[in-house]
Amino acid sequence: MLQDVPSAQPRRPRLRRPKATLTTLSALAAGGLVALAFAGCGIVAPGPVDTTGDTDFDRPLAIPPLADSSVDADGTRVFALDAQAGTTEFEPGVESETWGFNGSLLGPTLVADRGERVRVEVTNSLEEPTTVHWHGMHLPAEMDGGPHQMVAPDAAWSPEWEIDQPAATLWYHPHPHGETESHVAMGLAGMFLLHDEQERALGLPADYGVDDVPVIVQDSGFSAAGAREDAQRGYAGGLGDELVVNGTRRPHLEVADELVRLRLLNASTARSYAFAWGDGRPIELIATDGGLLEASVPLEHVRLSPGERAEVLVRMAPGERVMLQSRMTPEIAGLEPAVAAMNGGSDSFDVLELRAADELRPAASVPSTLTEIQDFDPAEVVTTRHFELGDSFEINGDAMDMGRVDETVTVDTLERWVVENPNAVPHSFHVHDVQFRVASVDGEAPPPELAGWKDTIFTEPETEYELLMRFDDYADADTPYMYHCHLLWHEDQGMMGQFAVVEPGQRATMTEGTHHEH
Repeated sequence: MLQDVPSAQPRRPRLRRPKATLTTLSALAAGGLVALAFAGCGIVAPGPVDTTGDTDFDRPLAIPPLADSSVDADGTRVFALDAQAGTTEFEPGVESETWGFNGSLLGPTLVADRGERVRVEVTNSLEEPTTVHWHGMHLPAEMDGGPHQMVAPDAAWSPEWEIDQPAATLWYHPHPHGETESHVAMGLAGMFLLHDEQERALGLPADYGVDDVPVIVQDSGFSAAGAREDAQRGYAGGLGDELVVNGTRRPHLEVADELVRLRLLNASTARSYAFAWGDGRPIELIATDGGLLEASVPLEHVRLSPGERAEVLVRMAPGERVMLQSRMTPEIAGLEPAVAAMNGGSDSFDVLELRAADELRPAASVPSTLTEIQDFDPAEVVTTRHFELGDSFEINGDAMDMGRVDETVTVDTLERWVVENPNAVPHSFHVHDVQFRVASVDGEAPPPELAGWKDTIFTEPETEYELLMRFDDYADADTPYMYHCHLLWHEDQGMMGQFAVVEPGQRATMTEGTHHEH
């Protein structure tokens, strides 16, 4: 567990709104500001949705294929991804325009081991520029796939780096400034799985697509005939009234093993989920964004905001069926009811039905210790930075400027980032390049589900998060990384900043903002 973390610098005075004021502002945000804004656009914001028990889950879950790869003479593992337009039949005979990597929707699953050097040969066959960002990956800034690494139509890009982080469920998706929401919503997303010797030795389910299953969850709107439609919009962004998993509507998974590992990815652009089992059994969490927890944690639900991942285990009995659901409530979302109702915070969905065979392959018990996470030493913190998430899509009062570096960090140092959402509306926070530890939430120790490595967190209203992160290995004064809200419409509106990692005594070559101390 994390040690107690003293503040390295005095905290700024914080304005705390009385709860009654917060409730009033929440109602205003949901019933006033949001409604007025959408009314002016001719858009009706969504109301609560509940699809539980509505339909049979009669379609086999599609499993994204494993990406082909080759190994060069120098030992580099080489993958190829082609971003392309196509059509997908979510309903037989009804075509919807979609985008995918190496196909019409989503992309193959890339798999690599710690210590391997990898190269991904990216081709853009779309009619507009895009990027491919390796979400959760520790790698050089020029390989990160952010908005500074655009790939023009009919052009190619070949980032290359060494895998130097623990086994984890990562993913890849576009990151063009101002267009990320639309590119991801069209279907450009896929998983990137990392393994290491320690994880392989645990005996966890590891047969991809059989007992180790990717679960890419997205929401969308559909016509009565089954054609995909644009989602309605809340303050959070586009919120569909139906889910697809790995591109499949109403999916089920045939299970032949007693123990199954689900790799959950929230690949939605705005919707957060509270994953739970329909029969009320605990959901067993073993890993978060950046890898394994020290031990499995039984929870009532696992909340994932866009971009977050979780690995969970479920032990099945012969012949049983159990439904994975998302049952979000205002309490789980940390939102006032009026705000929650218009931003997916009161919605419930059936997600994926697991169907166990009459005979199951037996599984051993899960080890009591999964890994050891080395704590950061708070005495090594060299800088504390503060980030305030605004309700008008800015961070620290500034909107994204591609020509401005907002923070300059010295390589191989430990920093404390204090992130606060002082508003009544939902936001999140994602940092490129690093996996961080949540040191505290409003001054208290984080809950067990936030005790491991993270790169993305949901930031509840009126809540402060203290994050510790070390910026190892890669310095580049010319090329910045990003930090931003991962509600993708917010990101596109400018809720994003840039940080450069430099050598001691260096400065970023790009114009620096006012928060560049290092």
